[in-house]
Amino acid sequence: MTLITPRASVLFAALLVLFGSAESQQIKKVSRIGVLFASSPSPPSARIEAFRHGLRELGYVEGKDILIEYRYGEGKPERLPALAAQLVAMKVDVIVTGGSSPTQAAKDATVNIPIVMTQDIDPVGNGFVASLARPGGNITGLSNFAPELSGKRIELLKEIVPRISRVAVLGGLSLTLNAQGLREVELASGAFAIQLQHFDVRDLRGIEMAFRAAGHTNEGILVLPSSILISHPKQVAQFALKSRLPAIYYAAEFAEVGGLLSYAPNFANLSRRAATYVDKILKGANTAELPIEQPTKFELVINLKTAKQIGLTIPPNVLARADKVIR
Repeated sequence: MTLITPRASVLFAALLVLFGSAESQQIKKVSRIGVLFASSPSPPSARIEAFRHGLRELGYVEGKDILIEYRYGEGKPERLPALAAQLVAMKVDVIVTGGSSPTQAAKDATVNIPIVMTQDIDPVGNGFVASLARPGGNITGLSNFAPELSGKRIELLKEIVPRISRVAVLGGLSLTLNAQGLREVELASGAFAIQLQHFDVRDLRGIEMAFRAAGHTNEGILVLPSSILISHPKQVAQFALKSRLPAIYYAAEFAEVGGLLSYAPNFANLSRRAATYVDKILKGANTAELPIEQPTKFELVINLKTAKQIGLTIPPNVLARADKVIR
């Protein structure tokens, strides 16, 4: 008979604890996050990095706690359903979307996997959630909509060009996502006695054609949200410069590559905030009960180099309100 001494018993127990701990570490679940954006990583890279930074702030380490699968539509909305289906097939734990088109594609692909929007102009109107306070389904996140945004952009155009009376409105106007924005633009333009001419831009060639046509009869340009336009911010800014028309944009990316000015929420901050939703969901929160967050701070970015090139002087009172001035 082999006797086990008290000392051996203690050693044996310690080994069990050690191996048990090692085994639990090996089977620790690594969460998989799917990211679905309409554009390639180039224009919205700051947004993607902000999201990753938000995760790091919450203690997540890529490759250890989480794996991120990126899918980009390259500015082609028709590609998004297949990309969303890929993420669903991979059985990701949550899908993070950048804009209404990716959110729609993800919504159509799954009713089970939680979806976190990094920005959406009208989550209720687009049918993504039942209400901002109680989304009610598998979609939650952040909205970039505020009623004053569209009116403020028209007002800014009027301030920098007081005699403006005709404005070209560019965007994916046929898409549902711009319906609310269009209504706000029309209300604001009526208040300032401004006539609008709409251009539905659906591809890269359509961008040039729209700017060329807009330059004949308009005195300013308002750019609405569009997956096509945000995929080509530099080309958009160059076409606007060639038309010599003052243009205002819905995202700072345009002003940073040569657009005249933008008035918008801080999209990078919205993406960083999306990480908090992912964190809550991975820890077991019910997506249906996570309220939609709306922006509270908006930034005015002015590109003085572009203003000089088109022979426009930005009024001092507008310049003084700018959050960022590119000289």
